[in-house]
Amino acid sequence: MTHSAQSSHVGSALSVVDILAVLYSGSAKVTPETSDSPDRDCVIFSKGHAASALYAVLALKGFYPLSLLEGFCADGGQFGGHITHHGKPGVELSTGSLGHGLPYGLGVALSQKKRGSSARTFVVMSDGECDEGTTWESALLAHQFGLDNLTVIIDRNRIQSLTFTEDTVALEPFADKWRAFNWSVRTVDGHSYEELSDALENQDRPLCIIAETTKGKGVSFMENKVLWHYRPPSSQDLEAALLELKSANT
Repeated sequence: MTHSAQSSHVGSALSVVDILAVLYSGSAKVTPETSDSPDRDCVIFSKGHAASALYAVLALKGFYPLSLLEGFCADGGQFGGHITHHGKPGVELSTGSLGHGLPYGLGVALSQKKRGSSARTFVVMSDGECDEGTTWESALLAHQFGLDNLTVIIDRNRIQSLTFTEDTVALEPFADKWRAFNWSVRTVDGHSYEELSDALENQDRPLCIIAETTKGKGVSFMENKVLWHYRPPSSQDLEAALLELKSANT
């Protein structure tokens, strides 16, 4: 998708796709058949620049035909380079301007509570968007409102737009910051389906899962490289990347 469109953020997509695979394979209770149900679990994908990952996972889970992804980030296509929700089952919110997902998710989770619904809200965030003040304002309110149905999953790949997160605005001690806001915090391998699935169980307060990931996971020349936040893959890059990914899955 990113090669055909010559679009950015393939590194970001590869760091978060395992998180999305776990959510949409059962950890979040939402399916194509229940995507309009008021009691569905709500997954808000706040790091909207990694749109290709979410669109691909949703298509593979049957929310819409895979063939539609051929128009990704193209003139006249239905799937923009940043997340857009209009007419797309499973996509809860248009995102891309960072820091909006958690405030919105807070409101959704509060609404679920007030309606007496057993549904949960999951917000998938980048670590870079934890530079945004709206993130911490929302974190402050979650415990106050008793939102034990709100889970934040942070794609902690440690790289944002132009450099490493700790060289931009240092986040560490990251877990301690969330604990100080009265969240339960679990740090896991963000590429382990088992660790992610286990961390999503048994919640009794607002939950923050810090998913330690690798930018460009699975493609050696992309891994942990700032360059692949924006660089689109060439034909040679695509061929080499697919060979590595296929080899890793055989």
